[in-house]
Amino acid sequence: MHSVGAPLSPGQQDVPWPCNNEKYIVHFPETREIWSFGSGYGGNALLGKKCFALRIASNIARDEGWMAEHMLIVGVENPQGEKTYVTAAFPSACGKTNFAMLIPPAGFDGWKVWTVGDDIAWIKPDENGRLHAINPEAGFFGVAPGTSAKTNPNAMVALSKNSIFTNVALTPAGGVWWEGMTDEPPAECLDWQGKKWTPQIAKETGAKAAHPNARFTAPASQCPTIDPAWEDPNGVPISAIIFGGRRATTMPLVYQAFNWSSGVYMGATMGSEMTAAAAGTIGKVRRDPMAMLPFCGYHMGDYFRHWIRMQRSLSETPRIFNVNWFRKNEKGEFLWPGFSENMRVLKWIVDRAHGRALARETPIGWMPHYEDIEWRGLDFSKEEFEQLQAFDRAAWRDEVLGHEEFFIHLHDRLPPEAIYERELLICRL
Repeated sequence: MHSVGAPLSPGQQDVPWPCNNEKYIVHFPETREIWSFGSGYGGNALLGKKCFALRIASNIARDEGWMAEHMLIVGVENPQGEKTYVTAAFPSACGKTNFAMLIPPAGFDGWKVWTVGDDIAWIKPDENGRLHAINPEAGFFGVAPGTSAKTNPNAMVALSKNSIFTNVALTPAGGVWWEGMTDEPPAECLDWQGKKWTPQIAKETGAKAAHPNARFTAPASQCPTIDPAWEDPNGVPISAIIFGGRRATTMPLVYQAFNWSSGVYMGATMGSEMTAAAAGTIGKVRRDPMAMLPFCGYHMGDYFRHWIRMQRSLSETPRIFNVNWFRKNEKGEFLWPGFSENMRVLKWIVDRAHGRALARETPIGWMPHYEDIEWRGLDFSKEEFEQLQAFDRAAWRDEVLGHEEFFIHLHDRLPPEAIYERELLICRL
């Protein structure tokens, strides 16, 4: 049930954005109900999205033995035509939509990345105990600012028609614009609040033309890389699961968990460093297990237990990996170019899932050697790679203390496996 909570009295003028000062969004998992009142914001009005497809569905999934996850789904096709599907969970501001619509870089001729979904995956074991995933959504609900022909050309094609824009700027010709969309801003437009905006006004007041959380809602079928099987009711078979957050230190570019249980621990302890002071202390790690903390419809400790239990119904488990595109050097510069170059990491992940790539064992998991990554088309030295993959024992001791701090919040419901995995990690350190 959804109401903006702003009924009109007889003769009262309507407004462009009706909403109530008091806002509620309430989920009733037992009766599978969602009540949204007072808000016209997309995430609260599209009740099928986070509310049903994650918060309510995670309860249904737990009861029925499957998983509703905040994950993108992509298919990686090599030049021989072999296609491997992976899912990935990243908290917000970690490049999820860009990764879902990845375009392979120079040196990857003949490779294709297919998009199945960019935000939500429903994952179920088939009759043979192999995990398959579907994307329950019909479209993309993406953050507009920063989306451009440079950062995500596929998204720009997807939103070129039949799309809804929220809180973006309006150009005199009736088009839309947002920060980062073009190198040159328009000479004049109406900002997201309907006021006149020019680059000069922006310079003087700092006013943004589009709200930082302005959105586009586009049909997924318009994405040039949409996978032919994206609406297959049987889903696509999943060979690997990727977790990742935004970390300037500690976390290497990529490593693989030893097994399912250590992979669940990896997902349960993942987090991002806070980037804005408003969210808390800058640099402090905010834990966001499996990127599900705001979206899980029941207790996080029970959620971890459900993940661990899932292994019992599987004949083969996807390999589990952690990535970090955001590690920095002592000057505060990013060590990894990111964007399409992330394909190099994805190729190693796919090769590992098929048992084709080598790795070295470290206390935290399996890591690629420099030679295990495909470097054609990118000038990236062994020294740079080793700095990116550096394992700092002292930093990891602090990391483990951070895990403990987070686990204290869940102590009465924490599955014993999480404690055992932490103990094993401490022993290896």
